[in-house]
Amino acid sequence: MNVIRRGLGNAVMQAFLVVIGLVWMTPLAGLFLSSLRSAEDTAKGGWWTVFTGPGQLSFDNYSALLENSGITQAFWNTVLISVPTTVLVVVVAALAGYAFAWLEFPGRDTVFLVVVALLVVPVQIGLLPVAKLFGQLGLFGTIPGVVLFHVAYGLPFAVFLLRNYFAEMPKEMLEAARMDGGNEWRIFTRLVLPVGRPAIASLAIFQFLWVWNDMLVALLFADSSSQPLTVELQSQIRQFGSNVDVLAPGAFLSLVVPVVVFFAFQRHFVQGVMAGSVK
Repeated sequence: MNVIRRGLGNAVMQAFLVVIGLVWMTPLAGLFLSSLRSAEDTAKGGWWTVFTGPGQLSFDNYSALLENSGITQAFWNTVLISVPTTVLVVVVAALAGYAFAWLEFPGRDTVFLVVVALLVVPVQIGLLPVAKLFGQLGLFGTIPGVVLFHVAYGLPFAVFLLRNYFAEMPKEMLEAARMDGGNEWRIFTRLVLPVGRPAIASLAIFQFLWVWNDMLVALLFADSSSQPLTVELQSQIRQFGSNVDVLAPGAFLSLVVPVVVFFAFQRHFVQGVMAGSVK
């Protein structure tokens, strides 16, 4: 009887998770189907009408998207902003996290408290002062300027996260590595980074998603030649409200890339958890 109850409970839970997954995927599926419909078909009815009229589906919208220089340039601008920002935040935060966790230097705790205090500073407070500073440095309206802003505001949380994770590692493990003749750099690259892979993978996923989906910072710091996809889509909606045949595939492209990145890194995240669980 207990086995039957347990089996029914598992079946109900699995069915519930399937329903939640379908509900979560419905907007993505609807946007994808809308991106394959013409503007005339979209004006006539919702995306669910494709199930009764599959002849509506066509890849002509994506051909038009590739011919739209504004959206294609914005897409590559988004890549050039998101990827360097994620790499820089992860690398610098990993180095700083290890230093705060295991290296002794004057003022270590004070500096770390300052880093933690920066977590409560809203992004909006720094927009105008940093914009003025970037204008004086010639970085305003450029991709490097957007990247630097995201790196600066992403580092406090990243350093806090990785420092706390690295600090939980057994002290005996690091001491044994030092007794075997390993220097700090070798310990960091050969021991700390593999064990800290779960936290690093999580940080990379969330940092990429935050930057890819950002529009507030890009609206202020990017000009027309460096603006990412979120700003370009918002601009085209304002200028061409009926331009659905371009906006729909552009919005789907903006949405599907983070989804693909998330699931790709999730595999590495699970592997990292398995590797980091054995200490």
